[in-house]
This record gives sequence, structure tokens and C-alpha cells, in this order.
Amino acid sequence: MTRARKALIDLSSTSYYHLIARCVRRAFLCGQDKYTGKNFDHRRTWLVERMKLLSSVFAIDIAAYAIMSNHYHLVVKVNRQQALSWSDNEVIARWYKLYKGSPVIDKLLNGDTLSDTEQLFVSELVEKWRSRLFDISWFMKNLNEFIAKEANKEDSCTGKYWEGRYKSQALLDETALLSCMAYVDLNPIRADMANNLEDSDFTSIQKRIQHFKNTNSNAKKSNLNEAKSQAKQPKSLKPFGAREHANTIPFSLIDYLELIDWTGRHVHPKKRGYIPKSMPKILVSLKVEEVTWLDRIQSFGSHYGNFAGSQTVLRAHAAKNDVNWYKGVG
Repeated sequence: MTRARKALIDLSSTSYYHLIARCVRRAFLCGQDKYTGKNFDHRRTWLVERMKLLSSVFAIDIAAYAIMSNHYHLVVKVNRQQALSWSDNEVIARWYKLYKGSPVIDKLLNGDTLSDTEQLFVSELVEKWRSRLFDISWFMKNLNEFIAKEANKEDSCTGKYWEGRYKSQALLDETALLSCMAYVDLNPIRADMANNLEDSDFTSIQKRIQHFKNTNSNAKKSNLNEAKSQAKQPKSLKPFGAREHANTIPFSLIDYLELIDWTGRHVHPKKRGYIPKSMPKILVSLKVEEVTWLDRIQSFGSHYGNFAGSQTVLRAHAAKNDVNWYKGVG
């Protein structure tokens, strides 16, 4: 059953969401189009650069992404409190990076005196912009409209580029977040587009690995563990940290890299390499068994509906929204 968007995105329940958008009319977001013979890999760069720009404007962080041939995945965190803490001037500055704004705001920025009515209008307008700057729908609107216009311009055509509104999944607990990020980062591996994580083009895992290697390439072997523990991470992605570190994904970056590599060796039947005898540390800390974890990664797309999480969390959230059942409860 189709649910209203406001029922799917509930920031009081979780700030993490999995977002998916898919092309229509056999349109290729990237890659080799067998129908036209054209290659559209450059469009993936459009998406990555646009995501980075929007994340720097909106109070929305990107935790993971994978850009495939005709669709893309995003895992984002909405920072509502951050947006509420912005000054009016910061809200205006951010909004003006995307839109022309308003003549009254222009008047304010020019230092002109505003009437009481104009000041009230400015206050109401700034609050409207503030709410939009932590709104996932406005984020996706800015992302998808930009790509659609550029692609249509390149194809010399008009019409619909995306098959519909984006799909969203609320990630209700840490295990749902981690398994969804793994599901997203391993998309090229499962699609047989790459044989290892470093060759998984246009994914967040590739970006994290490249950045890690670049920032630690000159580290001395004796200080390797120290370098790893203090590894710098891409500014365009939400960083990994620990539960005691604010504004980070509550996992170790090293544990996550080990986890994704280990999972990829199990998920991809053609993947060659050593399979560790023990599970990654992060699975132990989350008390997730090996078989359960592998099943969750391989069936994440079909196992859950608009909400993802443990059975207990899903039941509680369903009761909160006055429904009897959510897909994934069992």
C-alpha cells in the first residue's frame, strides 16, 4: 500500500534514510547504452558532484552511495538540530547557493531599512527556507531535477527522465544502518561490474578506500596502527567514529572496511580470495551472527519495505503509526 511521504520520513524515529531513484525510457544514467551505442559514464560524475554540493548546502550528510547504470542509491543522515542552530544569515547564504532568493531579502542584504511588514515577511521566509534545508524531498528534488535537465539537454529531448518519485527506507537502528550501507556499497560487486572494492567505481566505499590510502601512504610501518586510528576521511562523506564521538557514524572505519571486504567475498560467488575464519569485530559488538548477516546483505532490497530494522524496532514503529505490520517483521 502506498504511504504518504510524511509517514515514511519521521525524524523523531530516525535521522537515517536509504533513498533510491531509477531512470525511465531505457535512459542510461551512466555506462554503455546498448541501444544507442553511447557511453554515459560522465553522468555519474554529475551526480557525485551535485550530491557533494547539496550536502554542503543542506543539513543532510551522505553516509553511502552507489551510482549504477540506470539507478542510484543514497544513505543519508538528516541533521535537523544543525539546521535549527543556523543563524538567519547562514540560512540565507545557503539558500542563495541554489536559488535567486527574494527581492526583500536582497534589500536586507544591501543594508536597506525594512518596514515592520517586510521584517515579518523576512522572518517567515527564512524559517520556510530553514525547514526546506533539512527536508529530504527538497534535497532529492534539487538532485534529480538537475540531472534530468542536463541529461535531456544532452539527449536533445524533453519529457520524463525519472520513473517516479524517489523511494525511501527509514533505517531504524544501527544494524539496519550498517547492513544498508553494506548493501549499497556492494552494489557493483553483486552486479558483477567490479571484482573488488577498489574497482567499484562511483561508490562511497571506493572513495573512502582511496582517501584512506592517500592519507596513509607515507606513514611509517611502525606507526601504521596509529595512522589507521587517526585516519582522515573524505569531507564529502559522513565520517566513521565511535559512539562517544558526536556527529559520526557509530562504527570504526577500519572495522567497516574489513566488514565490507569480508561480506563481498561471501556475497559474490565469483570473488576469489581468503575468507576469514572469524567475523569482523563490528559484528561481534552488534551481536549479529554470520549467517544472519550474510542473509540480510543479500536480501536487503527484498527483505524490507519502507522501514528497515530489527523485528522489535519494526513492530514498535508500526504500532506508533497505527499499522499492524511492516515488511521484514517475519
